[in-house]
Amino acid sequence: MSTLNPELPRSAAGRHNPWLVAVVASIATFMEVLDTTVASVSLYHIASSMGVSYNEALWVITSYIVANALILPVSGWLANVLGRKRYYMISVALFTLASLLCSIAPTLEWLILARVLQGIGGGGLAPVEQSILVDSFSVKKRPQAFALYGVAVLLAPAIGPLVGGWLTDTLSWHWVFLINLPVGLLSLLLCYYLIEEPPLMIAERRQRLAAGIRIDYIGLLLIVVGFSALQLCLDRFDLYDGFSSPFIVTCMLIAVVCLSFLPLWQWFHPQPIVDVRLFLQRNFAIGSLLMFLIGLLVVSTTQLLPQMSQELMGYDAWTAGLTLGAGGLFIMLAMMVTGAIASKVAAQRYLVVLGLACSAFAMWHFSSLSLEVDFTTLMWARVLQMIGLPLILIPVAALSYRGLPADKSNEASAISTLLRNLGGSIGIAWVVNLLHQRTHLHYERLGEHITAANTPVATLKPVAQALYQQARIISYLDIYTVMALVALSVLLLPLLFKEQ
Repeated sequence: MSTLNPELPRSAAGRHNPWLVAVVASIATFMEVLDTTVASVSLYHIASSMGVSYNEALWVITSYIVANALILPVSGWLANVLGRKRYYMISVALFTLASLLCSIAPTLEWLILARVLQGIGGGGLAPVEQSILVDSFSVKKRPQAFALYGVAVLLAPAIGPLVGGWLTDTLSWHWVFLINLPVGLLSLLLCYYLIEEPPLMIAERRQRLAAGIRIDYIGLLLIVVGFSALQLCLDRFDLYDGFSSPFIVTCMLIAVVCLSFLPLWQWFHPQPIVDVRLFLQRNFAIGSLLMFLIGLLVVSTTQLLPQMSQELMGYDAWTAGLTLGAGGLFIMLAMMVTGAIASKVAAQRYLVVLGLACSAFAMWHFSSLSLEVDFTTLMWARVLQMIGLPLILIPVAALSYRGLPADKSNEASAISTLLRNLGGSIGIAWVVNLLHQRTHLHYERLGEHITAANTPVATLKPVAQALYQQARIISYLDIYTVMALVALSVLLLPLLFKEQ
């Protein structure tokens, strides 16, 4: 039996060092987040080897995103019902097994089904890990714990394209999934021996089961249908030409109806799957909104930069990935420094304000670039953006749990992770749609100054290409300007946090 810290009765560390537990919890998250990005760079190879089109291969990404979104809202409830450690190990095991199934998939249908299982397993990791950190560290040490965890969350997507591209080019796309096997098995082994299920949580689970578990079938149906429709709409929005597609319109209507009714139903249900009453806690409500914005700003721009550099600057996939990888390396140092500062600063909300200001400045700096920008300038612009991010992420993660009941960390972590992921999905769909709209607008405006009557026929095609490039780069810069304004629009919101 482990010896528990009486001040932290829900600690998952038991007799072990909590920092060791934090490292163990970060391993699976690094694997899961890395996998969401490495797979994207292998789609052309997957499509070619299976004899399908690229658009069909995109379901490899969509299926994972949808399955992930389905499990996230209920992961807190599942952790309470099954036990936090047990549910976490089931999630790691399912993700690892699904990775093996992905690597040996002979057909696209097999691969998509395996990706669904992988998404279900991956969706349970981050919420439980955040709950473990909250319960295993004191309020003073939480910023440093979240800094360690944040390295995994932010470094993985930064180096994902590099790892995925190298594995695919050097070996094959199968290794993009095979690489998860040793990591997943190591995570399972360490979790079994080092992560504890505290007696208090065991007693609460037994009491909960003795009282009877009433499964909220209507709430579960609303979650499954609503979030499936929303993610399908967001992921396929650009591919199906937006709201001109009946499929997109139908998905959006279903999502709006289900997700509008869901909070009302959950509010009055005696055993809700998603505890929406947590939003009555001011810190949690503000933190959840900021997590949504973090997902929107970071994920969308993480996709935008390599796309811009490959499309307009002629970079190959490896060089484009390096513009992100450099930022990922700097984020490790920035996380550690910010974690140490946040644990010693009484008013952490001012760090969030500073971080938002840094992000806004970085976006504004991006909006001033041109087609002639060199690799070094792009790299340092990304570094500038990433340095400010820990100032937002770490204090927000720590402050969001201030004032929450101790037994609500599982549900709170699930909701926070869901909103961050939704912010990323919405951000990508919004950015892609905005990029197309602005490109068309700028192309038409630039074209007004050139007519076929005064332009030699032989030069019309090169002129059109030059016009498109100019219209495209202006559109990219417009998006960075919009992102800067988004960051500025919530600059003072962190001041509403309660510090005590």
